[in-house]
Amino acid sequence: MKVLKNPSGVSNIVSITLVLIVLGTLGLILSSAQKISNHLKENVEVAITLKSDSDSVAIQQFVQQLKSADYAKNVQYISKEQAAVTLQKDLGENFVDFLGYNPLKPSIIISFKSKFTEKVLLKSTINRISANPLIEDVQYQESLISELNENLKTIAIILLSFTSLLIIVAIGLINNTIRIALYSQRQLIRSMLLVGAKKNFIRKPFLVDSVRNGILGGAFSIIILMTCIYFAEQKIADLKNLIDTNTLLQVGGLLLSCGVVLSFTCTLIALNRHLKYRTNLL
Repeated sequence: MKVLKNPSGVSNIVSITLVLIVLGTLGLILSSAQKISNHLKENVEVAITLKSDSDSVAIQQFVQQLKSADYAKNVQYISKEQAAVTLQKDLGENFVDFLGYNPLKPSIIISFKSKFTEKVLLKSTINRISANPLIEDVQYQESLISELNENLKTIAIILLSFTSLLIIVAIGLINNTIRIALYSQRQLIRSMLLVGAKKNFIRKPFLVDSVRNGILGGAFSIIILMTCIYFAEQKIADLKNLIDTNTLLQVGGLLLSCGVVLSFTCTLIALNRHLKYRTNLL
């Protein structure tokens, strides 16, 4: 027995496509937000002032030790001479000649990887660095880092809450669309039950169609999103730094998987509901 094509298949595909476009856009926003968050954290600098009489070889060894540490994102050594040149440019005069000596001290500017910028971990790491006998002082804006972390956490909670709400709405929308489509096929299901068709036999063509609809919906949403991103990058060059190829592949795979899973699951639930009814109620 051959099941008739579902005339509501197009509406199912359109519904799945629209929902996945919204979910894909939100996924890209979350991914970009995470990158922006990491970028902000990793641009907070800690200034390490070294003692004036520190041995240059010992300083270079210390700098190499910092560069090889798992917590360091960027390490920059500034010698007394380099600091003097920079300050002279800022002041517009040669203060070394005026004073007769260079009062500045060598220093190291270090930025930490994002996962090491949490308040407790950062403080612990800085305390370990400060134990080095070459160091005279360590300065960083603790309040700024704490405020930055708190604000980023608040933004993350808001985005995740909005994402969860949107996922629930998306599932409800796809589920209702599929239920309406199956309701239009109730007479066909009733006829098949009356002639003694097995429930699995009845489910099979509908589930195959649901997988097809999910794949098509996912594919269309990927094409539309990629097209929009391509034209957006022509206008906003910085988008290329936020949305890389790896992110696009991950979001694309997720959309395709979500399309198939949502379509298949919602169809199966709706079908089982119809198959439980007595034939005179279908």
